[in-house]
Amino acid sequence: MTAQHVESGELLPATILTGFLGSGKTTLLNRLLSHEGMANTAVIVNEFGEIGLDHLLVETPDESMVLMDSGCLCCTILGDLVQTLQTLLAKRMTGAVPPFERVVIETTGLADPAPILHTLIADPDVTAYYRLDSVVAVVDAVNADSQFDTHFESVKQAAVSDRIVISKTDLATKDAVSGLTARLRGVNPGAAIFQAVMGEIEPDRLFGAGIGSVKGYAGGVSAWLDADAHDGRHTHHRHDGIRTFTVTREVPVEPAGLELWLDLLASYRGPNLLRVKGLLNVAGKPVVVHAVQHLFHPPLALDAWPDGDRRSRIVFITHGIGRTDIDATLDALDFKLEPPAGPAVPDPSNYARFLSLVKRFEEPSP
Repeated sequence: MTAQHVESGELLPATILTGFLGSGKTTLLNRLLSHEGMANTAVIVNEFGEIGLDHLLVETPDESMVLMDSGCLCCTILGDLVQTLQTLLAKRMTGAVPPFERVVIETTGLADPAPILHTLIADPDVTAYYRLDSVVAVVDAVNADSQFDTHFESVKQAAVSDRIVISKTDLATKDAVSGLTARLRGVNPGAAIFQAVMGEIEPDRLFGAGIGSVKGYAGGVSAWLDADAHDGRHTHHRHDGIRTFTVTREVPVEPAGLELWLDLLASYRGPNLLRVKGLLNVAGKPVVVHAVQHLFHPPLALDAWPDGDRRSRIVFITHGIGRTDIDATLDALDFKLEPPAGPAVPDPSNYARFLSLVKRFEEPSP
């Protein structure tokens, strides 16, 4: 697809809306689309029939897209997500559809949101024009406890989210809602948690997190770090098979060491890393890292520290590995690239240290 380059400040924000079967995700989406604040929004759904749009349709630009009287544009998946996003953008640029300002991608109830996150973070055909804004998960106040116990997908949806909406709170007891809220905070300490009855919630509570922008990217990480510190999760905590913990380092990180650590962590520990966010001191400068499983977003250098704390702090949400496994890899952050003694003559001791570090990633801690 050929198009004029979109500057970073003009990238279109994209939000993932996820939630287990019957959680109320469709109800929430319907209510959101009726808000005036959601005009100029493009929504990607799996089937139009799932969100009951018949009474809202104004015209049909083509068989895969519908325009609603609220100004929102809806479309179904065309082949795959990348193709759909490209088609939407092409129609926007040619004027075939209204100039939408944001995209909401609804997943199926059983879907793992990680592949969509990967697309929005790393696919060059997408990241040139779109940026990840946030992940919103809908959790059923009545059935979530049993779903969490039997369906890991529902736990993972909550674990990777930036915003969580507890639905059906009018049908559950206050104690049940409080217990679920505590369980969700154990799974994901950094997510903002809201309640909504029949999907009624202001859109600005769920959108505009700005995770993919420089300011929002750092703010999202700070929220995780603050929440984890306030809840005392610097020690090891486990919930629903998921572990949440914070790694803190006093000594500044070597730039080459950070690159090595991220590469090895993604290669050897990626499948077990549900989400990782951190603020690191790299040679004295603040750098933000953000990962979803094996995919690490390129580290982002900030212009200034957000506060007086100069320690490196990283929050991990993992499955199947613990703090000791991560601690065993941290020496890689001190790794330095030593210039060769001569043409094509690497330093044997530095190479031996490199191999030793790799081994720590290959072998889980006891």
